[in-house]
Amino acid sequence: MSQIQLQNIVKKYGDGFPAVNDVSLDIADGEFMIFVGPSGCGKSTLLRMIVGLEDITSGEMLIDGRMVNDLAPRDRNLAMVFQNYALYPHLTVFENIAFPLRLEKGKHSEEEIRGKVQAASSMLELDEHLERKPGNLSGGQRQRVAMGRAIVRDADAFLFDEPLSNLDAKLRGQMRTEIARMQRRMGITTVYVTHDQTEAMTLGDRVAVLKKGILQQVASPRELYEQPVNLFVAGFIGTPPMNFLPARVNGNVLSLPFVDVPVSGRLAEQVAGKELVIVGIRPEHLKDASLGDAQAQGAVSFRAPVDQTEWLGNEQYAYIPYQADEAVQHKLDELDRELDGEGMRTQMVVNLDGRSRIREGDEAQLYFDPAAMHVFDPETGDCLTRDDERAAQIARESEEDRHRALQRAREREGLDTRQGGVDGGAATTDRSSGHGATRA
Repeated sequence: MSQIQLQNIVKKYGDGFPAVNDVSLDIADGEFMIFVGPSGCGKSTLLRMIVGLEDITSGEMLIDGRMVNDLAPRDRNLAMVFQNYALYPHLTVFENIAFPLRLEKGKHSEEEIRGKVQAASSMLELDEHLERKPGNLSGGQRQRVAMGRAIVRDADAFLFDEPLSNLDAKLRGQMRTEIARMQRRMGITTVYVTHDQTEAMTLGDRVAVLKKGILQQVASPRELYEQPVNLFVAGFIGTPPMNFLPARVNGNVLSLPFVDVPVSGRLAEQVAGKELVIVGIRPEHLKDASLGDAQAQGAVSFRAPVDQTEWLGNEQYAYIPYQADEAVQHKLDELDRELDGEGMRTQMVVNLDGRSRIREGDEAQLYFDPAAMHVFDPETGDCLTRDDERAAQIARESEEDRHRALQRAREREGLDTRQGGVDGGAATTDRSSGHGATRA
C-alpha cells in the first residue's frame, strides 16, 4: 500500500522548457489515479518521474511520506507496465511473470515463486498459456502477462503507461474491465497514463487533466463532466466533445447562433458588463422536439438546418454548421489546436435518440434545457457556471462510491477464497484485505 505525494514538481530539459510545470498532487493509498491530456502535455514524463526513470528538476516526490527524489527505480518498490509490454521473447509466460522474483536471488523459494505466478495467472486467466512464448500470444494476452509480472512483485503501487494503445477497440474495452477488476481486487494504488479520455472516464477514481505541463483540474470523472473549471477541461472530457458556441450578451439574454437564451440570478450577474461569452452545450443535451418527449420547464427550442447525419442504431449524430463570431474565433481555433483538433469546419454536433427521423437536409426542431449549458469567459477560459458546492458534493459521493466498490471487491474475494482457491489466491486475499482495511 502506498500514498504518493507530488509537491511543486517541475521537469525541465536542456533547452529550459518545462515539460512538467509546478504540479502538486496527492494520490491516496489504494486510489486509481489517471493522468490524461493531449500529446505532449507531460503526463508520461510525470509518470516516469514517479517511478524514477526521469530526474526531477525541482520539487519533492514522496512515497508514504519518504522523499524519493534521489532513489533509484529498483528502490522505490513500484511496478510499471509499459506500452510495448517489455516481455522477453525467449522466455515462457511463466518465466516472464516470474522474472522479477528470480532477480531477487535467494529471496524466494521455487515453491513460493510457483505459488505467486499461479495466483497471478489465475487472476488474469492465463493458466492455459503458461508454457507458451509471448510471440504466440495475442496483444491482449501479452498485456495480461505484463500485468502478471507486476502483480507478483508485491509492489506498493502499479504504474501504467498507455498500456492499451496498441490494442484494437474491442480488446481495449475488455482490458479496461480486466485492469479495473484487478485493481479493485488487490486494493493497490494505481497511476495510469492515457490520452484516451474514454479510458480516463471509465477507469479512474480521480482524473488529473494536464495541458502543456500544467495541471488543469483533478477530480472524479463525474465532476470533470458536470463541473469543469475551464474551456480546456470541458472540451477534452466527453464524447462527442462539448459544442462551444459564441453568445452575445444583450442584457439578461444570451444570443447564440440559433436561439436567444434568457438568463437570471447568479449567471446574469457573472455575464453583466461582458459583450461576448462562449456557451458550451453537450451533444446529448440537445433533443429532437418531434419525438414528443416531455421537456424540462424553461427549455428553449429552435430550428436549424442539418448538414449531415450518422445513424448508429441506438443513437444518431446530426451535424449543424454555423458561422462563429469573429471576436471569439481565435479563441476557438486556439482551443481546437490544444485539443489536437484538425481545424475542421465550425459545426454543432447533436446526439439524438435512435428513434429520431431527422436526416441530412432537414430543418430540425430541437430544444435544450438552459440549466445544462456551461458559460465560459472567452479571455480567461474560466467556467462562469461552475457550482463549487455541487462539485464538492459530487466529490464526496464519488469517494463514497469508491469505498463501496472496494468493500464489494473484498467481499467477493473472500467468498471466492472460501469456495476454494489456490494457496497463492488466499495470500492475495490477505493482502487485499489489508489494503481495504487501511482505506475504509
